[in-house]
Amino acid sequence: MSDATAGRSGFALLGVVQAVLIFTIMILTVPLPLVAREFGLGPSGVLLLSAAYGLSFSSLLLLGGRLTDRYGGRRTLRWGLALLGVASLVCGLAPDYPVLLASRFVQGTGAALAAPAAVAVVRVLHPEPAAYRRAMATWGGLSVLGATVGSVVSGAVAAVVSWRWLFAVPVLVALTGLARAGSLPAADPADPADPAASAGPAGRRPALDLRGAALATAGVSATSYALVGSTERGWTSPGVYGPLLAGLALLLAFAAAERRTADPLLPPGFLADRRRGTALAAVMATAAGTALTFVLLSLYLQQERGWSAAATSAAFLPYAAVLLPAGRLAGPLIARYGPVPVTAGGLATAGLGLGLLAGLAPDSGYATGLLPALLLVPAGAAAAFAGAAVLATGGVAPGRTGLAAGVFNTAMELGPTAALAALMALAATRPSVVGGYAAAFAAAAAGLALTAVAVAGLPRTTAEAPATADAPATADAPATAEARTTTAPAVTRTTTAPERTTRIEEFTS
Repeated sequence: MSDATAGRSGFALLGVVQAVLIFTIMILTVPLPLVAREFGLGPSGVLLLSAAYGLSFSSLLLLGGRLTDRYGGRRTLRWGLALLGVASLVCGLAPDYPVLLASRFVQGTGAALAAPAAVAVVRVLHPEPAAYRRAMATWGGLSVLGATVGSVVSGAVAAVVSWRWLFAVPVLVALTGLARAGSLPAADPADPADPAASAGPAGRRPALDLRGAALATAGVSATSYALVGSTERGWTSPGVYGPLLAGLALLLAFAAAERRTADPLLPPGFLADRRRGTALAAVMATAAGTALTFVLLSLYLQQERGWSAAATSAAFLPYAAVLLPAGRLAGPLIARYGPVPVTAGGLATAGLGLGLLAGLAPDSGYATGLLPALLLVPAGAAAAFAGAAVLATGGVAPGRTGLAAGVFNTAMELGPTAALAALMALAATRPSVVGGYAAAFAAAAAGLALTAVAVAGLPRTTAEAPATADAPATADAPATAEARTTTAPAVTRTTTAPERTTRIEEFTS
């Protein structure tokens, strides 16, 4: 097999793994009421089950990134896939709620190892900066594709057979990944035997920073749990503000500890880079907008319009259909114009779609009231995720690829959690349910528009200057922090995404 064929095959495998990690978050979203009835769950049980995978996934990503940078992508990927596969099998066979809940937590742990490890292997497969940029442009759209397929497929499978069969997907992907992991490159950035290694000073492997990992994991877990619970219990509940305050205190302690650690889990200056910080904000905003679209429209169609779970899943088929061509188009657009205008344009397009949903009414028609947004949001989200992935991971040393991937995926997980908590609180202030949904969509649209402005204001490197008639595009040149910025005028182009639920008591009635 030629190197090019091996590279394409390896990237395809890793891409499927990434999409399935996000697919697995969403597979219980639609059939959650069926699971609740089968196990006789109350609101608190449903709440914890809906959040379990996301809690462990988001809270352990930084540690997963550090393990990747220390032990190498291929080895860490194997650990993650093994955990994911075993836990998924147990989920499908779970005899009771405690077993299912524990297995969902273990699933998220496996995902937290596999996600940054997969990106690290992509970096080894595509060592040239130009090739890596193209790969990450494609990578950015895989998560929203996985979430969309999970939402669309879960309702249909649960209606035809059983929700348990949904867990066959991560089991099969984990087995395939483990079987083919040996064909992936072994020259990992953190491998001291690799002469190109740059894991840290003098090429040494980074320390684990167990204190930082414990503080970050506990802080993110407590904060996320509080945000998820706020939609049901309210902000004045001790079960919400207690974990929230504890989580924020732990995160502050983590930040302080990292400044005193010789080899910190998250170097304090890593997020200070303007391009990277703005790109992560774009990831959070886009993930929040796509999650809001799924959650609120699912609630609207099922609870306000009386649609079945299968019909609701079918309503999102146009959304999924747009993602595929939009994702394929994003890479060439980034190569031609650079990640800054593509990300900004994607945010603006998705924001326009959410703005249309701000007009949601109790009698909104599907073709005129919902479908335009279900076409615009995925088109914009695919472009925004692709461009933000390039911006967030560009200019990172090979030995910190796991860190960059962990931070990127953490932003993707925390964005929906925080935004849904805030926007559902906003929705609750409106006199009608549908009016609250419309207000939440309007606020999300404004957030994406503001983020688009922030991204558009980023300096563009010489590699991102648009091509002219006299010179070809140079987007394949590496984008590094040291790259010279250009004052050439931008060429305007028009570019025409958590398991969360609200009103959980209705699921148990």
